[in-house]
Amino acid sequence: MTREALRQRATYRWWRTITTRWSDNDAYGHVNNAIYYHWFDTAVNAWLIEAGLLDVTTGDPIGVVVETCCRYARSISYPDPVEIGLAIDRLGTSSVTYRLGAFVAGGNDAAAEASFTHVYVDRATRRPVKLPDVWRDRMAALA
Repeated sequence: MTREALRQRATYRWWRTITTRWSDNDAYGHVNNAIYYHWFDTAVNAWLIEAGLLDVTTGDPIGVVVETCCRYARSISYPDPVEIGLAIDRLGTSSVTYRLGAFVAGGNDAAAEASFTHVYVDRATRRPVKLPDVWRDRMAALA
């Protein structure tokens, strides 16, 4: 079975550096797969906050994760610094599919690549809502 290669550094539009921790390594000596999801969630929400779109305590709308997947190509281990690249693969009416890549700092080849879909909902009702125009405009820069 042949797999499509993971995307390289140049396909990502925004970056967040993550410091690996001693506790991130598992018994096999590399970062446990569950930790990557921490990194991806941190990167998406950091971008939303920095873009002025997300106020985690009172903001509306809020993103609810409805789907994730991750492919792994090589190991990362503590104390490697990690860079998470972010881009948008799909910008829908009420949903956004983010593409994320995990790279050892300075590397061109992704160690892992993820897809992460948010449906944006009303904070009170948790029903899907249309993305505000300002959100769409800022997100378009990552597409």
